[in-house]
Amino acid sequence: MTKPPRISLAEMARQTGTMLRRGDSGHFIESQAPTLGDLTESLFFSPGDGRIWLNDQRMLLLHSSTLGHLRRELIDTLGIDRARGLLTRAGYVSGARDAQLVRERWPQGDAANVFMAGTRLHALEGAVKVTPLSFEFDIDRGTYEGEFLWEHSSEDDEHIAAYGIGTEAACWSQVGYATGYVTSLFGQLVIFRELECRSMGAGACRVIGRHAAAWGDVSEDLRYLEAKEFRHLRRSSSGDAEAPSPILPTQPHRPEGSPGTTQPTERHEIVGASAAFNSACHQLARVAGTQATVLFTGESGVGKEAFARRLHRISARSQQAFVAVNCAAIPESLIESELFGVERGAFTGANQSRPGRFERADGGTLFLDEIGTLSLVSQGKLLRALQEGEIERIGGTRTIHVDVRVVAATNVDLQAEVRAGRFREDLYYRLNVYPIHLPPLRERRDDVPLLMNHFLRREAARHGRQTSGFTPRAVRAMLHYPFPGNIRELQNLIERGVISAEDGAAIDVAHMFRREQLNDEALLAIGAHGTLTPARDDMPPPPLIDMLCGALGSGQAGELSLDELEQRLLTEAANAAKGNLAAAARRLGLTRAQFAYRWAKASRAGEPPTSPTRTDT
Repeated sequence: MTKPPRISLAEMARQTGTMLRRGDSGHFIESQAPTLGDLTESLFFSPGDGRIWLNDQRMLLLHSSTLGHLRRELIDTLGIDRARGLLTRAGYVSGARDAQLVRERWPQGDAANVFMAGTRLHALEGAVKVTPLSFEFDIDRGTYEGEFLWEHSSEDDEHIAAYGIGTEAACWSQVGYATGYVTSLFGQLVIFRELECRSMGAGACRVIGRHAAAWGDVSEDLRYLEAKEFRHLRRSSSGDAEAPSPILPTQPHRPEGSPGTTQPTERHEIVGASAAFNSACHQLARVAGTQATVLFTGESGVGKEAFARRLHRISARSQQAFVAVNCAAIPESLIESELFGVERGAFTGANQSRPGRFERADGGTLFLDEIGTLSLVSQGKLLRALQEGEIERIGGTRTIHVDVRVVAATNVDLQAEVRAGRFREDLYYRLNVYPIHLPPLRERRDDVPLLMNHFLRREAARHGRQTSGFTPRAVRAMLHYPFPGNIRELQNLIERGVISAEDGAAIDVAHMFRREQLNDEALLAIGAHGTLTPARDDMPPPPLIDMLCGALGSGQAGELSLDELEQRLLTEAANAAKGNLAAAARRLGLTRAQFAYRWAKASRAGEPPTSPTRTDT
């Protein structure tokens, strides 16, 4: 019987409108993406700042005995049923996260290979070696069937060490992982059961997965999957989607604003997951329901206005106006009229009365950005408006009462400005009622992957472009880049990458970085033999055509010397010809002697990356 043709995820999505309609183990091909090498390349280490990454997800390297101790404490404290439920649900979340990673990183991967990526990731993460015996799925028919062997289960090792051989299977979190991965990837509830287990005395664990209907009664399985905090998908205050519920609908789950949805991404949405970000969000939630003045501090580009807008949206004033003023962008001669308004005839050119920002924000929120740039005269008038809740237009004689919540922001140290006599002390204390500090992005590394995906979706939609995400080395570069311009610079890099990359291709380092200085301190990646090697070794210079296109597109072509271009051209020709000088010369329309002369000249100026080893004609 002729096997059905292989269909990529992109083609299946085009034909059916959903991902992964069918596949089986007979169509798995080792060389199809994502390969084991692809997945291994996605795991890298940043020992300098204490982080490990799996593509854009932060990981932890823990002693197996540490998790074994925690497991034993849970069982002894909560009882075996509740402990099993907690571990099963934790495994489910891990599997669902890995499914999201694979779905977004390899959107055009073959169906069978995308499924197999879960087994390989589980092994790469050190949990268990997975050997698939067979699997087959067809979402249109609502069917799934798979059988697997698990070897070297870390969960079995710890369970046996603590309790010995028993009569019950013990790979609870691993069953949860398999359930979470398959269920989240294909949008159908798939239940895995461990029929044989090393903790029961078997030589290896044997696991079978089926769609829920094929098992019949799955109440016992759901008892361990269901918990109150997992039943509903809510959107956190950070804008990051929480883990999906184990009980998924019949269509693939797509959190609000994720790839594949048509919902627009809000321009001022705040995104993050780091401890510093969550701390700021917690403070924001605490003060939002009050009328207190809030002062945001932090470097330029950290998102102070976005946080101010979020504060307004979750406050009781959300239905009223939010008015933003950049104090640094308004000339000193106009700042008073901008804030307080002007009456007709107050000065030359004042042909009509005009309300100021305080009046326009009446009942709502007034955001004063870069407040440290105000002159001492303007500071005094602002102080009176804040203290009394009333203003007077320029040229006016009438006092106007305003109900405004003032939110200010600054990227300078106002206390230092007070000591230097450039900022009024009384105004500082009036503004500093509830300060919230937003740390620079280099101190919020955990937020970088989320921001990358957020801006990728937004900029791709805005410019009408389609990309397949980021290459592993692009992710590594972004995670290690210091971002002197903070979130604003990250957004610009992503926008540049979206514009520079070819439609349907992944964004690479050369698409984003031009004159920016990448950090010399290397990340460490997993090498071909399982050893840690500097990740920058896997970052060759961009091809000549990419370098030229990037330079021309950014107006920096004049910074490339002819000698540098010639050396790069010769090197690429030699590499393409595998060191054969005669063949390389023919590629460039030169004789072998002309090529050899130019190569020697380039070598004297600066050693090319690779030297030719063949001189065949």
